[in-house]
Amino acid sequence: MARPHYSSRLEDWFNVGLQAILRRRGWQERIIPQVGYGNTEFVRVLARVVLGRDPRNQPRYDEDQVIRGWRVFVTAPAVKVPVTVTVSGQTFEAVTDRGGFIDLTVPVVLPPGWHEILLGVHGDRQARARIFVPDPDATFGLVSDIDDTVILTMLPRPLIAAWNTFVRDEQARRVVPGMAALYEELLADHPGAPMFYLSTGAWNTAPTLTRFFERHGYPPGPLLMTDWGPTNTGWFRSGQEHKRTALRRLAREFPNVRWVLIGDDGQHDPQLYGDFAQTHPDHVLAIGIRQLTPAEQVLSHGLPVPNTDPGAHDPHRPTAVTVQGPDGHALRPQLRAVLAHPETT
Repeated sequence: MARPHYSSRLEDWFNVGLQAILRRRGWQERIIPQVGYGNTEFVRVLARVVLGRDPRNQPRYDEDQVIRGWRVFVTAPAVKVPVTVTVSGQTFEAVTDRGGFIDLTVPVVLPPGWHEILLGVHGDRQARARIFVPDPDATFGLVSDIDDTVILTMLPRPLIAAWNTFVRDEQARRVVPGMAALYEELLADHPGAPMFYLSTGAWNTAPTLTRFFERHGYPPGPLLMTDWGPTNTGWFRSGQEHKRTALRRLAREFPNVRWVLIGDDGQHDPQLYGDFAQTHPDHVLAIGIRQLTPAEQVLSHGLPVPNTDPGAHDPHRPTAVTVQGPDGHALRPQLRAVLAHPETT
């Protein structure tokens, strides 16, 4: 096995040293659960463990609270900490990774619907995580990007974006009109269907995003995010590869589901979704792309037109039907028309 990149070794050295200092000051582990999911063979548990002054007096991450944006980025991961995971009366052991994360797949089969599981550190300070198991007969699923697809990142006003993200409270973020209603309507037409939010954003923001979705009426679902910073191969991980890997995994885990993939044209979603539709044509029902304004495009990638990648999917090869619009109100009738005649896609 190749030696990890020196950037990851540097980060590990810093985290281990910081952890030792904080523990001497009495800081203890606190579990931040994420929404997990399952199928007819397993349950996937997602969570993060960080250090806090006193876990008993810390605010719960699932409460509708007001938190300054910078706080979600300033955390101390609890590295190599044993965590117990109890699912349907069965207990499993896991160990946090170099970022304090738990991504554990356990061979437990739960019935369709929402479930609660228990997470614990050192046998106490239990946290509850939610797990969604789609209907095993479901053939429809929804995958959505987050930034600039469901949340306006205020890219045309970068100073205000930075102020809202790092200084003001989390409620300063704005919603993309019509997207929540669109998602609710699509899922209402397909009870028991899986819903995933796929983003290149950092796991640190997951609790903030979960509260944002609840306030603005977005349907709940697992967040598939990534860990910013050094990796075993370099200074930063590839956001595009994270999305490709997640989509391929969903195709394997839900082989009978055809997905509606929704993103925006500010970065690489059209190309990523198009590539996936070409390599997995039986797994994509339609692609919906939110169109950014020219000003948003400039600040996203430097040009006032949608981002294109010459090395992306071959336009001459067949792919899924793609619809475009500036918001959920514009995408809704187009997607409804496509889904009304799925045999043509």
